[in-house]
Amino acid sequence: MIYYARNEVNMFDNLRDSAESSFYEEEPNDLYKEPVPSPAPKRRPVRTSNGRFLGMTAQQRFLISVMLLFTVCIIGTLAMFVFEKMALF
Repeated sequence: MIYYARNEVNMFDNLRDSAESSFYEEEPNDLYKEPVPSPAPKRRPVRTSNGRFLGMTAQQRFLISVMLLFTVCIIGTLAMFVFEKMALF
């Protein structure tokens, strides 16, 4: 003979009842509020760059790149002299 306790049957009945009810609580919770989407911020008009990078014209950028090339070459040559990989005589 199988004996079922009276409270076990009620426990499963309560489980069925809770499954039928909605998942969310019916009363509002002050600790957590649903996030409200904020309106999209106004976008600023897109500025055209007119072919400029860092505010420089093409000629200025070319001059900067040539100066950087010469600087790297000079520093590399001096480093080779210091590490004795190259000598004048």
